[in-house]
Amino acid sequence: MKRLFPVLVFALGVAGYFWYSSPSSTTTPGQAAQAERLLGAANAQTAAEDLDTSTIAEMQIGNPDAPVTVIEYASYTCPHCASFHAGNYKQLKADYIDTDKINFVYREVYFDRYGLWASAVARCAGTPEAFFGISDLLYTGQATWTRAGGGDPAAIADELRKIGRLAGLEGDAVEACLTDADKLRTLVAWYQENAAADDVDSTPSFVINGKKYNNMAYPEMARLIDEAAGS
Repeated sequence: MKRLFPVLVFALGVAGYFWYSSPSSTTTPGQAAQAERLLGAANAQTAAEDLDTSTIAEMQIGNPDAPVTVIEYASYTCPHCASFHAGNYKQLKADYIDTDKINFVYREVYFDRYGLWASAVARCAGTPEAFFGISDLLYTGQATWTRAGGGDPAAIADELRKIGRLAGLEGDAVEACLTDADKLRTLVAWYQENAAADDVDSTPSFVINGKKYNNMAYPEMARLIDEAAGS
């Protein structure tokens, strides 16, 4: 389980997510140039009152009219979240999502700039189906892209671009999503609102019909869902 940083940390500004240290010896000129574009996006100023979090789409699959809604709060850089998606999520999808028994909502949590960049790439696809497909790629390859270049930010960003292209996104589209400073700041504000509203303090966390739970074994999750459905 990964604990969240206090939400207050984000009041310091989202620019820290985009900060790049001096290029390492493994950073290519092309990566450095791309890093500069990300850094330039961070310098764009947007007042907090100008951020409209209603513009952020909920990423959900399953049956929107189901009697049970399960919300997952997770970070793309959280190993426990990757473990959930490699195991329990597949069972949940087969038993409850694909059978239209629940409405499943995924909400991103941002521990660091890399998780925010990953979210930008996943959301760049536009549709929930494509978003969840890219999310699968991000979690499956988490150990690779989060450690690219020995943790070099430019190398990590480049690996995320590769995942976007692997998912069928155009390179220019991915770059536009990664450098949309207003959208990224709005995502952070949206995350703050959600985390505060649902009292989320660790990942993965789950909200089942309005009640929050920490990570759990699949049989316990299935029991809670069945109880919420009245079965």
